[in-house]
Amino acid sequence: MALHILFTWLALFLPPLLLLRLLSVKRFTDKRKNLPPGPPPLPIIGNLHQLGHLPHQSLWKLSRQYGPVMLVHLGGIPTVVVSSPAAAREVLKTHDLNCCSRPRLVGTGRLSYDYLDIAFVEYGDYWRELRKLCVLELFSAKRAQSFRFVREEEVGSMIDSIAKSAESGTPVNMSEKFMALTANVTCRVAFGKVFQGTEFDNGRLMHMIHEALAMLGSFSVSDFFPRFGWIMDRFTGLHSRLEQSFHNLDTFYQQVIDEHRGVNKSNEEEEDIVDLLLKMERDQTELAGVRFKEDNIKAILMDIFLAGVDTAALIMDWTMAELAKNPKVMRKAREEIRSCIGNKKQVVEDDLHELKYLKLVLKEAMRLHPPSVLLIPRETMGHFKLFGYDVDPKTRVQVNVWGMGRDPGLWEGPEEFVPERFEDSPIDYKGNHFELLAFGAGRRGCPAISMGMGVVELALANVLHSFDWELPEGMKEGDVSMEEGAGLTVFKKVPLTLLPVKPSQETNACQNRA
Repeated sequence: MALHILFTWLALFLPPLLLLRLLSVKRFTDKRKNLPPGPPPLPIIGNLHQLGHLPHQSLWKLSRQYGPVMLVHLGGIPTVVVSSPAAAREVLKTHDLNCCSRPRLVGTGRLSYDYLDIAFVEYGDYWRELRKLCVLELFSAKRAQSFRFVREEEVGSMIDSIAKSAESGTPVNMSEKFMALTANVTCRVAFGKVFQGTEFDNGRLMHMIHEALAMLGSFSVSDFFPRFGWIMDRFTGLHSRLEQSFHNLDTFYQQVIDEHRGVNKSNEEEEDIVDLLLKMERDQTELAGVRFKEDNIKAILMDIFLAGVDTAALIMDWTMAELAKNPKVMRKAREEIRSCIGNKKQVVEDDLHELKYLKLVLKEAMRLHPPSVLLIPRETMGHFKLFGYDVDPKTRVQVNVWGMGRDPGLWEGPEEFVPERFEDSPIDYKGNHFELLAFGAGRRGCPAISMGMGVVELALANVLHSFDWELPEGMKEGDVSMEEGAGLTVFKKVPLTLLPVKPSQETNACQNRA
């Protein structure tokens, strides 16, 4: 069926496409320019046929042949792929101002909604004002600390639910547990409540998130043929599916906003993020000369909801999968936590600074499994030189974070899970070290790192402190699937299922003495 649609489309549009290709050939063959090397493109489709099911892996294999600065043509879009820390530094720091805009993705310019996730907004005064709002108000260290009790309560609830499975000897789907945890934390921080027992329960919220991220990370003809690809998107049903996904999210955000209107909270500590945004709307706040209104609120909620729920859950999921495959590492992390925490029932945030090895484990997990394997594409706004190569305006730039994490020139034994490699190393994931870009860097770096990683560290510390973990009966370490699923973020294709076991008092006593 897919081939039939493709052939029908080519039969209809191939002649005008060939004409456009001939008219634009000078742009691709200008001998005066020193363009980056790359695989030879085919007419019309360029290098799209070489992307494969998991583009980050395909592009990494090509970059091994053509170098860390590589030019590919994705349909009609020239795209520079960088896959070394030095090249990433040039793009995300040295030439950040030239590279910090966004292309219009997945036909978003043709959606019937006027607002868009901040991560996809084109660079300009409006984006800068939104970014400032997020950094200084919504995701500041002070605000992140104010929601500490939410994180601790929700992690405690997750541990209690796992304890029931431990008592009955029932394996736990850790992928679901982590996703439910981050959804509950995000909803309480942003919206003031969780939605269990309502129309938008965890099941539906998870489906909405997965569908939206699948759409944003999907192949769209209009991404690569902007002038006429939207016709094909409508023909294949992608446009209507994207519209439905946005409609569902819009309905959810509208319900949240309506519930908050008219409710004035006297205590600032009780305010959630929607309360703060509605106060800005009531005060007729302006961003870059544009009055702050409901669509702006929805755009910010989109960023919080999609990025906040998915990213932290994926980090925890991949980390536990690696620990299940490497029981010696799990045992070492668990012993550190139990010796530091002692007889306390639960790890709290004040304890996290003592857990040095757990932080190494997380760095190693994000090296192998960054939540965003290809940073969201950037679009250049001016001409500049990258390692001596010409990069023109309106060129897309992709940073292959996944490839850098597995580069044998950077890491010894890159496929092995060895947290000790980060001992006495200054490398961190906060955007200052380009070997580890789990959250991006520069102007487009994630503004909510501290809030997201607070949940990750607290949850994993408690999961390892409260239980010993075994594989389900009949499974060995080598049976833990590490297959990746495709999307804007890369999730575990096979959910992680583990058996929790309550540690004996004798075991705890021995570890505390150690």
